[in-house]
Order: sequence, then structure tokens, then C-alpha cells
Amino acid sequence: MAVLQDTYSTDLAAGYAGMVANGETSNRISRTCEDSGGIGFGVPVYRGSGDHGCTRTPNANFLGITIAHEALGLLSGQTADKYQQYDDVAILTQGVIFVTAGEAVTDGAAAYDTDTAIVDTSTDNTALTGWVFDTTGANAALVKLAKR
Repeated sequence: MAVLQDTYSTDLAAGYAGMVANGETSNRISRTCEDSGGIGFGVPVYRGSGDHGCTRTPNANFLGITIAHEALGLLSGQTADKYQQYDDVAILTQGVIFVTAGEAVTDGAAAYDTDTAIVDTSTDNTALTGWVFDTTGANAALVKLAKR
């Protein structure tokens, strides 16, 4: 029998972008993805143009952070680990979730959306009102984002 894996990391991954981090009180809603390119996991989303729609494009109507969904069907030509156009998108409006930092971030700092990343720099970025970093991390590190 062939050996499939014979080396193992000494540390398990803490989580992944879009994974709800713990069992703290949280609130979740769902909306329909309006973006033709889809919406990734663990990113901010905003109210879309249609009833019950959401978009990744920043606007004044911030909804929350997308929750990863491991059971999404994937059709030929689609990208894994993202909601496709017209999928129902699970959104965390309150709670703690893992996200990928867009720069070095500090525990307790307010969170902002650059349209491509979540950062703690306010200049020219959209405020994620009520959300703060719950851990410190380097650029591209997995960190916790919280709204309590």
C-alpha cells in the first residue's frame, strides 16, 4: 500500500478565513450574491441593489462578514472557496470570525475595508462599524475580527 502522508506539522491551523471563531453569542443572516465574480469567505459585504441582495463593493450599508460554507456545489469553471453569483451568502452581523489581515493589525483596533482587504488604517477606507480586531497579526495573517 502506498504511503499518502508521512510527515505532519507540529501545529494545527487555528482556523480559516470565514470560519466562526468560537461559540460567543452571534447573529447570522443570509442574502443573495449579486456580484458576477462572486464573493470570497471572510470578507465584508454590503447591501446590494436588489431586494435581499449583497455585494462586495463598499457602500454606506455595511451588512457584515461572509461565513465560509464548506458544502457549496462547484460547477465547471467556478472558483472554490467563494460564493458564486445568485448563491445564498451566510453573513455574520455579530460575533467573532477569522479573516485575513490586509496589513499588520493590532488587537483592539477598529476595522476598515479597503475594497480588497480588512485593515486597521482609517485613511480613505470604509469603516466596519462596531468591528474590532480581536488578535494582533502581520500582513496576510489569519486574525480574529469581533463585534460584541
